[in-house]
Amino acid sequence: MSDARGSGPLRQALHDGWTLRAIAGPQVPPEVDGRAVPATVPGCVHTDLLAAGLIPDPYLDDNETALTWIGQTGWVYESTFDRPPGAHQRLDLVCAGLDTVATVTLNGVEVGRTENMHRGYRFDVASLLRAENNTLAVRFDSVYRYAHAHRDRLGDRPNAYPEPFQFVRKMACNFGWDWGPTLVTAGIWQEIGLHGWSVARLATVRPLVTVDGGAGRVELHVEVERAVESPLTVRAQVAGETAEATIPAGARSATLILTVDRPALWWPRGYGDQTRYDLSVTLHGPDGAALDDWHRRIGFRSVRLDTTPDAHGAPFTLQVNEVPLFIRGVNWIPDDVFPTRVTRERLAHRFDQATDANINLLRVWGGGRYESADFYDLADERGLLVQQDFLFACAAYPEEEPFASEVAAEATEQVTRLAGHPALVLWTGNNENIWGWHDWGWQEQLAGRSWGHGYYLDLLPRIVAELDPTRPYWPGSPWSGSEQIHPNDPAYGTTHIWDVWNTDDYTKYRDYLPRFVAEFGYQAPPAYATLRRALADEPLAHDSPGMAHHQKAADGDLKLRRGLDAHLPEPRDFDDWHYLTQLNQARAIQLGVEHFRSHRGLCMGTIVWQLNDCWPVTSWAAIDGDGHRKPLWYALRRAYADRLLTVQPRDGGLALVAVNDGGQPWQAPVMVTRSTLAGEPRAKATLELDVPAYATVTLALPAELARPDDAYTELLVADAGDPAARAWWAFAEDRDVRWPAADFEATVQPVDGGQQVRVTARTVLRDLTLFPDRLDPTAQVDEALVTLLPGESATFTVRSATPIDPTALTTRPVLRCVNDLSGEGSA
Repeated sequence: MSDARGSGPLRQALHDGWTLRAIAGPQVPPEVDGRAVPATVPGCVHTDLLAAGLIPDPYLDDNETALTWIGQTGWVYESTFDRPPGAHQRLDLVCAGLDTVATVTLNGVEVGRTENMHRGYRFDVASLLRAENNTLAVRFDSVYRYAHAHRDRLGDRPNAYPEPFQFVRKMACNFGWDWGPTLVTAGIWQEIGLHGWSVARLATVRPLVTVDGGAGRVELHVEVERAVESPLTVRAQVAGETAEATIPAGARSATLILTVDRPALWWPRGYGDQTRYDLSVTLHGPDGAALDDWHRRIGFRSVRLDTTPDAHGAPFTLQVNEVPLFIRGVNWIPDDVFPTRVTRERLAHRFDQATDANINLLRVWGGGRYESADFYDLADERGLLVQQDFLFACAAYPEEEPFASEVAAEATEQVTRLAGHPALVLWTGNNENIWGWHDWGWQEQLAGRSWGHGYYLDLLPRIVAELDPTRPYWPGSPWSGSEQIHPNDPAYGTTHIWDVWNTDDYTKYRDYLPRFVAEFGYQAPPAYATLRRALADEPLAHDSPGMAHHQKAADGDLKLRRGLDAHLPEPRDFDDWHYLTQLNQARAIQLGVEHFRSHRGLCMGTIVWQLNDCWPVTSWAAIDGDGHRKPLWYALRRAYADRLLTVQPRDGGLALVAVNDGGQPWQAPVMVTRSTLAGEPRAKATLELDVPAYATVTLALPAELARPDDAYTELLVADAGDPAARAWWAFAEDRDVRWPAADFEATVQPVDGGQQVRVTARTVLRDLTLFPDRLDPTAQVDEALVTLLPGESATFTVRSATPIDPTALTTRPVLRCVNDLSGEGSA
């Protein structure tokens, strides 16, 4: 058989020598029409045209609107290569990701067509290859033309935006969202290359990893593709344990079981170590020679979703290794409109920002993509749990062909691909589509047409049950657990809370007692440095042209103003508006998170909308499109801390709630003081905390603490010895409080890599925050939103590429507090 087997396996990337040209479109500019442009693979049309200087940066000003022709144009990528050496029975062209409606030809012969960005393709091209100068071309038709044709054939269906994204299996947010630009991409967006093999290859390897009674179990499902019919052997190894199976001639699959006695468990961050083991699989031919191999790092852990009905409805509690978790989550969107710009290093930095904010779960939202191998590997490494939506968002999706088959193929590929990652703990069928069918007027518009119900409640749960029964599946976000209960009923399953942003004040969060909040959010503009890089507006104003273009939410500016009017003083200029809207975002989400966490047990999770942005924009993100942390990030870090002190309204009075998400009891005295703004105590009490691990204790505050003599000149503070974890309560809104003009002393000292700013308060300083990015776009500060009583001090460490002028660093608009709007502060 040695001659039949030929050479060993070959993997050759085909990433060099590509060109790109427009082939059809209504508005192709003359400088692009007919021109061959150097192309980067993997990549996309937009980044190639940008690199060639043929289009302006689509993220700046309103350039996005001048580039709509790109998505309406057909494109062809072309490259030449020589046939690789070696005698292989099969030579496959492997396309990991084509975006989206593509026709692949080799030496003028069509080898395949694709219409799904979310899956890979493989074509046998051995008979078409010649020794030299093979021409490979990939033609991308306009996805608009494709989507419109299917829409016209099947009948229109409602969605949240005036774009046909539900009629093509492509990243939906390419078509614009209320935080994203309309930049409809095309291109070879993942690896492409040749795979040469003989006899057989590993087609899929699917490890199902479980823990039971101290034993780790890997149920390994292997499928092979054959070039010849002969017996094969599969061998697997993990943690010193081995298993072997024979695949007889004619057979295509095998199942191997590996049992590991008492493995070290993989835990979410904060609960234990993220121990992983190397799992290797090799395929051998009848002569014993190795034909193919596969490797993955796995973790032993169990995951379970508790939705057992109770007196309050039905919970939604994730348990890992039989420990119930309170989910401190954030929603994740694609970190860039152009995926190939998101490197492993960029993801690692974003994950560090998440873990530094005490986040323990990322929900990969259904309007984006199935994320990269690096994403899930980093999540495994850092103990960041992942909830993965299937890719359906905010629209009624057709269930007719070709979509039903494409969805099944895509889901099968992605569930198989991700099955071995311990960080992945939940599959979700869609984002808001079941809710939309109930509440957004869809039923009348659909008039009986399909909308996705069969995907979420039949096809996808069947695929997950067959391919990945180790993880729970939940049909939608939100979802109540039953078609007989409204999908967004807060008492059952998961809920989204959007009336707060859209119509109501953020104090309405306290009206909810949900079991699990899977989305809620509040907007603010990005960092000042981000705005100045992205916008040429002079002067900047909340409604200047660039600001307006980079505000995609319906009536977003009016909603920001409504929030300011309810809580904060009137901004005098753009600098005030920028600070106050960012502050109000932080206040809104901190209030919501603290309220929900204070009901730990009844509520077992919050997933804030959203962690990140894909471009410079006013949005709900905690980290803006340039990677700058907004004040919300610091508020999240505080509200998501393992140990949280919070003052909450309870039964007509106030209560101190201590939340302990750590594994050790929390015992400490807490000094609770009601004082004037001048720092004079009006009432004091010392309370003793004794909070078990993973528990909450609520202590009613006596009336002398909870009732001010003058609501406009007093504050309540609870202090357990950690200034960063103080709990504050204001008896009136900041717009009505009689804040004194800010008076403080500020000193600046150099430290390694930056400067240390020490602020000593002569008056109370409310939500003191430094914005060093106004002086140096690289500058970052370690703390924000600090309230000081007279005589207290806070130290801020600023890291920057070069030293910053101390005077500028310690004056408005860089150093801000709410008192600024009560008079001209003095330093």
